[in-house]
Amino acid sequence: MTRTIFGTDGVRGRANSYPMTAEMALRLGAAAGRYFRKDRSGKNRVVIGKDTRRSGYMLENALTAGLTSTGMNVLLLGPVPTPAVGFLTRSMRADLGIMISASHNPHEDNGIKFFGPEGFKLSDEAEAEIEAILGGVIELSQPENIGRAKRIDDGLWRYAEYAKTTFPAGRRLDGLKVVVDCANGAAYRVAPEVLWELGAEVIPLGVSPNGLNINDKCGSTHTDAAAAAVVAHGADLGICLDGDADRVMILDETGRVADGDQIMALFAERWAEEGRLRDGTLVATVMSNLGLERHLGARGLRLERTAVGDRYVVEAMRRGGWNLGGEQSGHIVMTDYCTTGDGLLAGLQFLAAMVETGQRASTLAQRFERVPQMLQNVRYAAGADPMGAAPVKAAIAAAEDRLSGSGRLLIRKSGTEPLIRVMAECEDEALLAEVVGGVAEAVSRAAG
Repeated sequence: MTRTIFGTDGVRGRANSYPMTAEMALRLGAAAGRYFRKDRSGKNRVVIGKDTRRSGYMLENALTAGLTSTGMNVLLLGPVPTPAVGFLTRSMRADLGIMISASHNPHEDNGIKFFGPEGFKLSDEAEAEIEAILGGVIELSQPENIGRAKRIDDGLWRYAEYAKTTFPAGRRLDGLKVVVDCANGAAYRVAPEVLWELGAEVIPLGVSPNGLNINDKCGSTHTDAAAAAVVAHGADLGICLDGDADRVMILDETGRVADGDQIMALFAERWAEEGRLRDGTLVATVMSNLGLERHLGARGLRLERTAVGDRYVVEAMRRGGWNLGGEQSGHIVMTDYCTTGDGLLAGLQFLAAMVETGQRASTLAQRFERVPQMLQNVRYAAGADPMGAAPVKAAIAAAEDRLSGSGRLLIRKSGTEPLIRVMAECEDEALLAEVVGGVAEAVSRAAG
């Protein structure tokens, strides 16, 4: 079975356009309900969370209708981070968890992510089976077996209390000043509250969502405002989350950004020293910098690479029994604590390192020298297949020959947007620019 509407992170698109329409959400809810329904006893349970996008109301109601039509009882969490849905799916013994979010994308987009009963995102195979049900006649419940729906008011605070337990026992954040940028997204209430309750002086940004300003010049993909706030307030640290709070960028006291690779390097070093990095292995994607791999290797640690997407990182971690992984983009997955990327928990682990070592963020946040890396995104028209064009294949082959032995080239389609991502790494920055520019130009000509 194949997947057509599922991408690297659930179903995603422009709100009110296929596949992000109310009609499709209703059918998708019904198909997922049919797939996860264990029996007809009325004990089937699903939790639904969302971020702060205006279109979340429409999709939440449509999903609820589809799920209840197939006998699922729906528990509505309201705006909560994506990792909270993973946590609460397992904690509340639900059969299914759903997050309505397009992560770091602008408000015009939205998405639907599914979590299985253990709180982990679904496999490709499970998504393909749901698509197969979606493409047929969906069996609905008899009137007496239609599900119910109700709102759960304390789900966010259950997650908040759990988040605090991941911070070292007996430690506090007294004396630390922390800027936290919540991207006007799902963590706008919980992140500042957790940091304050642990003792930090908190300067909150991006905590006034209006349904349209999520990720708008704020959050993990737009760190300038947070960097300025860190400097202006003399803060010790900046924590920048994205719209659904499953990824993070860390800012040191000068406003300098540490991406996911630097954060993972720090955690891997510390966990290895403490004897809790399983098998001495960190899991990251093909996008992680070559400098990270060299840094780990010099310390006797290993980098296991996967396809792009935190879901694939987690799948590899579960197969290998490893407990730390993530993405350069800021998804940090710590399966000792969470089932998916969790920006708030990663921020707490970084703060724990500051408290326990007494070192400043600038010392902790830059673990290795990055190999020069360049990424260009090329947008393509609907229906176009630039990767299949002969001139593109020739340009890629020529680029690989030029980089042989001195760097690496990665070309891939985005799983969330109509983009071809052209990325390369090389010590020779002039060669790097030529190679990426040449491939990107060939892709652009073939993009339609």
